[in-house]
Amino acid sequence: MKNEFIVEARNLCKSYGSFQALKRVSLQVRRGEIYGLIGDNGAGKTTFLKLVAGQSYLTEGELLLFGKSDMSEQNRQRKRMGVLIEEPGFYSQLSVEKNLEYYRIQKGIPGKEAVEQALELTNLTGVRKKLGKQLSLGMRQRLGLAIALLGEPELLLLDEPINGLDPSGIIEMRQLFNRLCREKNITILISSHILSELEQVADLYGFLDQGILMEQIRRDDLQEKCSNYIEIRVSDPERYCVLLDRRLPGQKYQVRPDRAVWILQPEESADYYGMLAGEEGIGIYELEQHRVSLEEYFLKLKETSRASQGIQ
Repeated sequence: MKNEFIVEARNLCKSYGSFQALKRVSLQVRRGEIYGLIGDNGAGKTTFLKLVAGQSYLTEGELLLFGKSDMSEQNRQRKRMGVLIEEPGFYSQLSVEKNLEYYRIQKGIPGKEAVEQALELTNLTGVRKKLGKQLSLGMRQRLGLAIALLGEPELLLLDEPINGLDPSGIIEMRQLFNRLCREKNITILISSHILSELEQVADLYGFLDQGILMEQIRRDDLQEKCSNYIEIRVSDPERYCVLLDRRLPGQKYQVRPDRAVWILQPEESADYYGMLAGEEGIGIYELEQHRVSLEEYFLKLKETSRASQGIQ
């Protein structure tokens, strides 16, 4: 079922002594979707992934995995997961192939074809005989991902999985994530500091800052908020808005706190909006076309969140 929650956090808290790493985080990851966790270093992304993976334990709140809240039952459910958090764990003295064979046996996955499939999915077939210690950072990331993919898990937890990859490797991983999700129905919970990549793969985003989930938003809604807009500063914003309502009744716009008018998802060219003001004798001080990137959206969201809490 597409609407089934694979992961559900309810007012989840995690503390290390007096330090609160996560503060009442509530989020849901649906089956068959890619969920992107966004936040600075120290925001709580890795902490959350470790809680889901069973590598750490929550302080307060509730965590459900595949609908189960009982801890012993959750440990059984974790056999349905593949995990790549922080540094990939493998044996430096073993070859890529033998590392995968070791983990295949450890996970109780029947059939050596699982190793071949993981090698092919992560484009490691050509370096299968290389020792772990001989691998570049990008290749180590690939091996960590290959280990996580053994047995085709239902849920993948990936912490900065494209770290160290070159541009072509990043494109390959993006394509792989989409293929795993769309073709194999593998749910992916992924964190990355390369927000432009998350923007291209995630169905749902969770924005974390200092342990607080500031917002959870679907891709379509985010794209609308991050779409092209025209910023126009005029001598009489109120009269200009009346003009917009009359001439372009379906046009979305906002009057910002600094009195600038933002034309959202503009229906016409930038010149047209300037011409409207000129025809009515409304003075134009500035006219610019913009696009809000995911990075800009995140920074603005963080600024607003911290201001509401009185944090610098």
